[in-house]
Amino acid sequence: MAKMKLKLRNQGPYVVMDSGVVKLTILKPQGYLTGISYGGMDNLLDVKSNETSRGLKGAEYSVVHHSNDSLEVSFKNTFIPSSANGVKLPLSVDIRYIVKTGVSGFYNYAIYERPSGCPAFDLAQTRMAFKLRREKFHYMAITDEKQRIMPMPEDVLPPRGKQLIVPESVLLVDPINPDLKGEVDDKYQYSMDNKDSGVHGWISSGPTVGFWLIFPSQEFRNGGPTKQNLTVHTGPFCLSMLHGTHYIGEDILAHFEEGETWTKVFGPFFVYLNSTPDVSKAHDLWIDAKKQRLIEETLWPYAFVQSPYYVAAKERGSVSGRLFVQDRYVSDSLIPAKYAYVGLSVATTPGSWQTESKDYQFWIQTDIIGNFTIKNVIPGVYGLHGWIPGFVGDYLDNERITISAGSQTQLGNLTYVPLRDGPTLWEIGYPDRTAIDYYVPDVNPIYVNKLFLNSPEKYRQYGLWDRYTDVHPEFDQTFTIGSSNPKTDWFFAHVDRRGADNKYLPTTWTIKFNLKSVTTGTHKFRLAIASATRSDLKVHVNAMDIEHLVIQVLNLGTDNAVCRHGVHGLYRLFSGDIPSTLLVKGDNSIFLSQARGGDALCGLFYDYLRLEAPETAES
Repeated sequence: MAKMKLKLRNQGPYVVMDSGVVKLTILKPQGYLTGISYGGMDNLLDVKSNETSRGLKGAEYSVVHHSNDSLEVSFKNTFIPSSANGVKLPLSVDIRYIVKTGVSGFYNYAIYERPSGCPAFDLAQTRMAFKLRREKFHYMAITDEKQRIMPMPEDVLPPRGKQLIVPESVLLVDPINPDLKGEVDDKYQYSMDNKDSGVHGWISSGPTVGFWLIFPSQEFRNGGPTKQNLTVHTGPFCLSMLHGTHYIGEDILAHFEEGETWTKVFGPFFVYLNSTPDVSKAHDLWIDAKKQRLIEETLWPYAFVQSPYYVAAKERGSVSGRLFVQDRYVSDSLIPAKYAYVGLSVATTPGSWQTESKDYQFWIQTDIIGNFTIKNVIPGVYGLHGWIPGFVGDYLDNERITISAGSQTQLGNLTYVPLRDGPTLWEIGYPDRTAIDYYVPDVNPIYVNKLFLNSPEKYRQYGLWDRYTDVHPEFDQTFTIGSSNPKTDWFFAHVDRRGADNKYLPTTWTIKFNLKSVTTGTHKFRLAIASATRSDLKVHVNAMDIEHLVIQVLNLGTDNAVCRHGVHGLYRLFSGDIPSTLLVKGDNSIFLSQARGGDALCGLFYDYLRLEAPETAES
């Protein structure tokens, strides 16, 4: 059977790319995708949106490559510093579309360039958003567990929807689908970590078609594996988040100095389309999309991408090694760093990969004995970063690693020595960079999202910050070492408490512990923060005065994890010195204060807390 030929034709102000399986209609020269024809549906996209303001201004259209197997087109807007009066975005942007013979979908990517002479600016967010037909696409899927029928666009507008104190959160008062009445809709409830994402999308009805965004690699997304990104939301929208600040804030802005040059390829990602004539097998489309994701990952880096800025497989290198942990208070022997996250980033200080936004990052998870191989690394000079569940802090190898075309760097055995001054007197939580192991309350029934009832991600529910007041209406939380349980007695978010006049009050949590004796010397208090938003953190020991203050960090964090229904953001680790003179034999207390009031949505998420005794010859 003969292959279907790839067709390219001009149709008025549009260019049409036709693979025989899928047909794309693109407004030129702006590069705005106006039509996707597939599976018996003339257009999968919303056809009512205004097209005139979309796409790139002043772009040029060109055919990059056209063969029997592959067709790639470009829509490029070139920024010229000498004639840039009034232009707000000092970037050259080249949007590319690729269709391939017999492939059920298309590839999409963008090349961003800053030529010399550009003014300074900050890049906060860039994404590609697909708005699908509202009368067709009602069912979304982002994981095996997180799938549901979504509200209609009208449902989030008055009078059908009522906006809550978080602008993106809407209470569905009178939705078109009565089964959704009384639920809360918020796009942030469907956020995913980069390390846990890879495919998400929608399934239509009449005909039954799946629309899926597949990331074959996360290398071009900023913030590393723990960065959280939006996926889908009411519209229906399907988002390809390429670069953003969500759950971290200003710390992750890509700041460019005046004259600074830069080039980065975002993507390609794959828009995968599938269908079935049997509506009872609609869920099989999700299963098929997951399989396709695995196929795309094996094909990365793609051999058919035509941009000279895209680095092919033969031009990339790899790095291998084995990571151990040395903590003499846990084991006399080196501990294999099992299931650790290890990655290459240009970031030069421990943990700063979380806010690195200009370059590429390459991450992998070690096996059960700490072995790792990071493949397909773009040539450059990197730091080897990592973090290990069960241990605090961030690993950074002392030596920079140079990757060149075809190189296979063998690092051998590596050792991470986490911060530790002495033996553990007590600890709260498990160091995994989240607050997932603490007490997450049930949602107020008037703000429920049924998807997260009885879910491991019940923290995604709206309004949980106010549940702290319900649990502790008059007095703040007290946790007693040896008798309290973190899963039931430690609220997952240290937020303000709502007072009788509905004003939000600063809160101070108390940790009570008993010492049979006090070792002379300096004790260490380790405080790992999973996220912080507009918080004034103060830690006192046994009295709340300046002499007993051991940690103080003001105006901490812009993560917004409280209002965006998360349990982590930007990880931070603080250590406080506690002289033995501040402690007593018998009962002691540590006071954790979130000292900023008047803000329902500020707060801290604790990952892990530990008190260490001074090191002695015996220990």
